[in-house]
Amino acid sequence: MSAIRLLLRLALCATVSACAASATSSGVVPAAAVRSAPASPNDPPPQIAAIIEADLTRDLYALGGDSFRGREGGTLDEMRASGWLADRMREAGLEPAGEDGTFFQWIPMRRFRQSDESHITIGGTAVKLFAEAAVIAPVDASIDAELVFVEPDAVIDPALVRGKAVATVLVPAATAAATTNAGVPGRPRQLNGANAVRQAAARFLQAGAVAVVVASDSAAETAFTRSGDAMVRGRYGVDTANATAYWPDPTSGTRRPQSPAILWVRRGLLGLLRTPNQRLKAQLSTENFQYPSVNLVGRVRGTDARLRDEYVLYSGHQDHDGVRTALEGDSIWNGADDNASGSVAILAVARAFAKQPGRRSVLFVWHGSEERGLIGSRYHVMHPMVPKNQIVAVLNGEMVGRNNPDSMTILGAIPPHRNSETLVNIARRANDEVSRFKLDTLWDLTTHPQGWYFRSDHLPYARAGIPAIEFSSNLHADYHTPRDEPSRIDYVKLTRVAKWMYATGWTVANADQRPPLDPNFKLER
Repeated sequence: MSAIRLLLRLALCATVSACAASATSSGVVPAAAVRSAPASPNDPPPQIAAIIEADLTRDLYALGGDSFRGREGGTLDEMRASGWLADRMREAGLEPAGEDGTFFQWIPMRRFRQSDESHITIGGTAVKLFAEAAVIAPVDASIDAELVFVEPDAVIDPALVRGKAVATVLVPAATAAATTNAGVPGRPRQLNGANAVRQAAARFLQAGAVAVVVASDSAAETAFTRSGDAMVRGRYGVDTANATAYWPDPTSGTRRPQSPAILWVRRGLLGLLRTPNQRLKAQLSTENFQYPSVNLVGRVRGTDARLRDEYVLYSGHQDHDGVRTALEGDSIWNGADDNASGSVAILAVARAFAKQPGRRSVLFVWHGSEERGLIGSRYHVMHPMVPKNQIVAVLNGEMVGRNNPDSMTILGAIPPHRNSETLVNIARRANDEVSRFKLDTLWDLTTHPQGWYFRSDHLPYARAGIPAIEFSSNLHADYHTPRDEPSRIDYVKLTRVAKWMYATGWTVANADQRPPLDPNFKLER
């Protein structure tokens, strides 16, 4: 065990009263000691009245408030927030289900970034990394090449660009198409400019360019500023013992070859790029570090001797973006909706199950470092705290406290995203009986530009062949900004969502049969 991991474990164990101590010391009866009459999936959820708006409000103002500084994955702020959650889990009567009799599952996370020692010159003019230029994907490269400027709508002559560095500029129409955040008026996607830059560079790389320099148009200038924090941080992946000569794919965790350098520069450099007879010179180097992150894992044991070794898994993530570029004088990106809302909803569900368990056991997992690329959920699927084949369903809560008060979405309800029609139907019936939201199906379509299904912690479980759905109220104008504050949450709606999630899981926990996978399920984007 590394020294930093040992220190963090000792600190967090102190926070939660030595972690493995019995909850009876605080006057709470452990869930495992509770006995209830055999439940039927057709019975009304017995503890739905225990899910109280005041509890959700109190918890969200604590977890999503400024004191945890945005809970950035891999930082002490995430650790402090995780310690707070572990205290609440113990108070609720959950049994520790993490490592070594604690609530914690430690995650080794590897960060790759472009080193500050990298330097770039265009025609002898030094370009300041991160302030004037960014490397789209961290890369080790030595470049000394003739720089040719090509208009973005020009027909490419491979003989002109092969073996050279190409400079171009984004066109407003292309940027607009790449940046629209569907359903969120006036709010471009957070990393829109980077996606547009990749698209602009692709055709030149295919024609043989050794590097591409893409200047912002006026719209992408704002995106450059907003994306700067992410580009400085680099990329993250689940650490392995393998060499780091290849970067991890943030969605699948597989490794892929490095790409030629793609540089995104500010619009103010466009005149320099257009100047003929220039050379691009760059010495680009990378660096990498291991950071600890953590999942929080607790359980309520089931009452049925035949079914108690099967688990309904409630999923959410407690991390967000931390302290970043200030907007309107506020630099704490709280993530009240993303995803303190889902975290406290699951906590409310945990309290309800602890008061009266179902026939199956229930596992509650708050995943760390979701914003780094689903790190916590990917790691838990790789190293589950209970046998993977005993997880019968995953109910994931992701951003569940905003937008229209009477509208929600189930992600994973429409093929090819749907992997269990039975689970979806259980969730729909629970909604009809308990919360009565109008269900928006647009966000679950494969044609939706946000690809929302692929961006939360249910995904690794679905890929592992476990029935999985996500509850979400979807994106809004404050997404990934400091304006995602506790004061902007609809607490009445959040309470209805928590009751819906509880009713869904209660039915699964008490059904005679686990929800089956759809035949021939194959996940496609």
